Order: sequence, then C-alpha cells, then structure tokens
Amino acid sequence: MVSGIRARTAAAAALAMAAVLAGGGLWLHALLRANLLDNTTGRAELAARKVAAQLDSRTLPPGGRLPAPESGVDLVLVQDAAGRTVAATGDPKHTPDLAGAPRPGPGADSRSAVLPPARPGGERRAVVVVEAPGAHTVYAMTVLGDVDDATRAVAIGLLAGAPPLTAFAAALAWWVTGRALRPVSAIRSELAAVTASELDRRVPDPGGADEIARLARTVNDTLDRLERSDARQRQFTADASHELRNPLAAVRSRLEVALAMDRPDRESVAAALADTERLQAIAADLLLLARLDGGPAPRSEPVDLALLAAEDAARRGASRVGARVALRLDAGAPVPASGDPARLERALANLVDNALRYARAEVVVRATEHDGWAVLEVTDDGPGIPEADRDRVFERFVRLDADRGRAGGGTGLGLAIAREIARAHGGDVRALPAPAGGARLVLRIP
Repeated sequence: MVSGIRARTAAAAALAMAAVLAGGGLWLHALLRANLLDNTTGRAELAARKVAAQLDSRTLPPGGRLPAPESGVDLVLVQDAAGRTVAATGDPKHTPDLAGAPRPGPGADSRSAVLPPARPGGERRAVVVVEAPGAHTVYAMTVLGDVDDATRAVAIGLLAGAPPLTAFAAALAWWVTGRALRPVSAIRSELAAVTASELDRRVPDPGGADEIARLARTVNDTLDRLERSDARQRQFTADASHELRNPLAAVRSRLEVALAMDRPDRESVAAALADTERLQAIAADLLLLARLDGGPAPRSEPVDLALLAAEDAARRGASRVGARVALRLDAGAPVPASGDPARLERALANLVDNALRYARAEVVVRATEHDGWAVLEVTDDGPGIPEADRDRVFERFVRLDADRGRAGGGTGLGLAIAREIARAHGGDVRALPAPAGGARLVLRIP
C-alpha cells in the first residue's frame, strides 16, 4: 500500500512539474520573443524616424547615400511615391527585396512587419515603415538572427532541463512521501503481528499531532478494547466451565447411583448419564481451550513423540479387546522434540479418538521425523474429509453433516484443541487425504 501511494505521489509530482515546465516554458519563450522583437522594431523605428525628420525632398543626400544607421539596424532606405528607392544607407541601386513590407495606412504613420528569409537558409527580417515629407516613405530593416538565436537557446535550455527537473521532482516526492509514510509501514507490520494470542502488542506511536500519529493512537485504543473484551470473554468461559464441573459431577454421581438400582426407567437414566458425561467433556474442553487461549506458553522439555504414541496405544490396548477397529502403531525410531508432554499427549489422544470414531476397520498412528519437523500422523480408513472442509473441521463446534454428527459422541472441540496445542508449540495440524481413502491428520512441531 505504502509503495503504491509513493508511486502515485511521485507520478503526480512528475506530471505537475512537466505541466509547469511546459506551460511556463511556452509563456517564457513567447514573452522573451515578444520583448526582443519589440526592442528590435523599436530601434528600427527610431532610426527610420530620424531619417524622416532630416529628409527634405529638395535636398536628397548626394548619390542617394544615407549615413550609416545606429547599432542594431542593418538598412535604412527611402522610396518616393512611385516606389523607387531614392536613398539608402548602402547603394540605392542594390536594395533588398521589400515584397510583403507594409505601408503606412490611414490613421497610422508607421507600421512594422516580419518578413520571411530573402533566400533559402537565410534569416528573417523585421521591417518598419514610416511616412516622410514629400510623399516619401522610409524603411528601416533589421535581421532577426540575434532574436531567433536567443529564443532558440531558451527553447533548447527548457527542453534539456525539463527531464532532469521532472525526475528530480518525482525523486523528491518519492523520498518525502516515504519519510512521511514510514510510520505507516511500522504500524502495518506490527498490526499484522497481532494475533488472538498476542492482543497485548501495540503499534508504534510516531508522536506529534498529524494524521498518522492519530491513526496509531486510534489503532492502539482499538487494540486495548479488543484485549479487554477478549480477556473478559476468556475469563467468562473459564469461570463458566469451572463452575459447571461440580454440579455436573454431582448430577453424574446421582445418575450412576440411580442406574445401579433396579429401576423401571433405567434406559432414561442411562441416557441422562450419557448426556451428563458429554456435558462434562464439553466443560473440560472449554476450560482447556480457555487456558490455551489466554494462558502462558507451554513449558518446554525434551519429549519423544514415538514414545508418546506407544504409551497412548498401550493405554488403549487393554480397553479395546474385541473392538471393531484395530489400532496399529508405526514408530520404528525415536522422534525427539521439545514441548509439554501432557499437552502433546492430549493432542494425540484427540486425533486418535477422532480417527477411531469414523474408521471402518483400522487406524494407523505413525511417528516420524521429516525436514527438521517432528511429525505425528493419524490415518483412518473412514469416509474422509472433503477438500473444502479440511481447514474448517478444526474450527470449534464445527461438524460435517454427513459423517461427523453429534451422534458420534464427540464434543466438537477435539480437533480445535489439537490445533491450538500444536500452534502453541510452533507447529500446526492439517487434514490430508489418506493414500487408501479416509482421512490423514498430520501434527507437526519443530
């Protein structure tokens, strides 16, 4: 985002500079040209008027030669009413072509014009015509080479200076915008690092009273409110789960006593006992999730995932005699890792419970080491998990309608707990398809 704003600002600055240079350059070029042309024609008119003031039709200069004109005027000549050149600063017989030169009209005793070059490759000429006594007309002509050279030099200078000035404006805008938006990058980076388990983090406050400083303070205020709300929610979940444990334990004890008696409503009591046991499991899972969400990081000590898998399989072995689903362990070598053995054991137990619940004939637990990761894989041959639901199945209380309903006996929190434990250890849990069908749940920790 910041780079996009910097690029757009630099492009806008470059376009603005180019527009200013184009408009200002054209104005400067036109102004300079008009000023130089006015000065040139002004000198020519002054020379022509001096000749007209000294001219007497009865006393033309001998040989028709006029005195040399002032500096800046190339030629002055006098023509009679018939258009013949009768006097000039040069040879009157060899005067330049004045085709296109103006003549004084009604209400004006002088006029000026710019004539094209007399020959290809020549220079343009400025001509001023002034009325003189005795029906004579005085022409003063100046070559515009200096004017054209000056305006050409200005135009070349503007064209040559426009690209570096435009590039400088873009670079300056890029640099200034980058410095101004540098706090935004820091705010974005820190805000991206805020997670549900790290709501105590705050974005850096650059200080001052500008918009970015106010944005940082607003974000921090929002994070404060989120942290307080999250803390209240976690505390409520933990308190509610904790407070439910004793009443549920008491109800379960009474139902077990009632079930031991010879009663006509034994089936109803057994169903109530099953629901109570499930409520106890949900309360215990909610309490564990609350501790995982808001509690400290798990303790770290050496742990062997292969040994954990073997111990879990051994505990299940005695109670699974004659079970319809076989549990097989594949752990040929130790798989060392670092973490909390009790929590990792709970994560493995949840994955195995889930697999046993939906498997048809066999569940395989495999412990391996791969690319620096300690890996636990639990594979079943059940209906599997659709690809679209392989991430959603780890959300809390999420069940897949077809095969993972409430009738299976789970709380809907087992896989969520397993993922939270794995992530607390710097790893994760993913659902993948099994090679022979079914589901393959893979837990990885460093």
